[in-house]
Amino acid sequence: MSANRVRLYEKADLAELPWERLKDGEYARAFLEPLILDSVAAYISNVQTRMGALVIDDLVLPVTVNDEEYDNSYVCSPYTHYISYAREEIKLVASPLLASLGGPLLSGAGAIMRLSRVNRIVFVNNWLLSTNLYHPLTAEQIGEITRFLTRRFPRHIVAFRSVSPAVCPEVCAGLERAGYGLVPSRFVYLFDPKQAGQKGWRVRNTLKRDRDMMKKSGCRILRHEELGDEHAERIVELYQALYVDKYSHLNPQLTPAFVRLALHRRILTLIGLEREGRLDGILGYFHRNGMMTTPLFGYDTALPKKLGLYRMLSSLLVSEAESRGLLLHQSAGVGAFKADRGAEGTAEFTAVYVRHLPGWRQLIWKALAAVLDRVVIDMARKYKW
Repeated sequence: MSANRVRLYEKADLAELPWERLKDGEYARAFLEPLILDSVAAYISNVQTRMGALVIDDLVLPVTVNDEEYDNSYVCSPYTHYISYAREEIKLVASPLLASLGGPLLSGAGAIMRLSRVNRIVFVNNWLLSTNLYHPLTAEQIGEITRFLTRRFPRHIVAFRSVSPAVCPEVCAGLERAGYGLVPSRFVYLFDPKQAGQKGWRVRNTLKRDRDMMKKSGCRILRHEELGDEHAERIVELYQALYVDKYSHLNPQLTPAFVRLALHRRILTLIGLEREGRLDGILGYFHRNGMMTTPLFGYDTALPKKLGLYRMLSSLLVSEAESRGLLLHQSAGVGAFKADRGAEGTAEFTAVYVRHLPGWRQLIWKALAAVLDRVVIDMARKYKW
């Protein structure tokens, strides 16, 4: 086994990275090179992180390194994910009792998490989007990556976001074999177009109604090639209206520079909905290893709900998954809507490696895993969050 099998390329030596010999190397270069050489915040305004590209064998994986940054988007901050985001979510809980108890509990947990330095963390395969997709990784490769990173960053947690037995079973099993703990992070929904025809008549009828709405809407579908720089500000506005203004400012706040990157380098495939000459809906997806996901999604929330912009965009996504033969990862949220259209819910995890750290820093992760698995995931399954 060669001593330089794993290497981390950062800004100073990025020019040495042999992108062309790596799996999806040109895509990775198109996405990662600007973020590493310029600054992440220029493309995602609420993310502060040190970013590099880790190479093992023929794979290149983005790596983010943080120390504190408690105001970061959840894509780089466990504190934001488990505490700040939860504070916002709990306001939406129907039970006043649960909401009243949750605030103090979260404050206490947050204080412990800060003391445990949960944001001193290295995330592997972190594309800084809501969902990370994976190429196959063996347990042996994961072990090599972990040994390399714990030597390079001995006081940092090593973690992988967006892992699930239902989504990337080999990666998930390899992480556990390498000594990672699986901490529940979200309850997500997967739509398999190959099984859509086998669903009940209610699901098939709902999908048909969505398609019919699209046909009758008078909206024009704008494919990626029909979108340009003149749409960048509007695309950000639509994404912001839904994912930031309506849901949470802790979601990644994409900038016009990111949209232009997507347009020119095709790091996302963009599809728009134009209505009466104006762009009123947008989605952007990417795919890897037989799966697609949509980190960019938005519409004009000021328009009447009866127009069905969300339904039509969701129908477009289903059509893309069907035509490409890809499993559609629909991320978290609006579970009842997705389940009505044939999506299946499953738990998603953050895999954390803490065995090299002092015992007092390990305890919070064990506690989080126990509480979230028994309470939050069960509630998400029950209420289709």
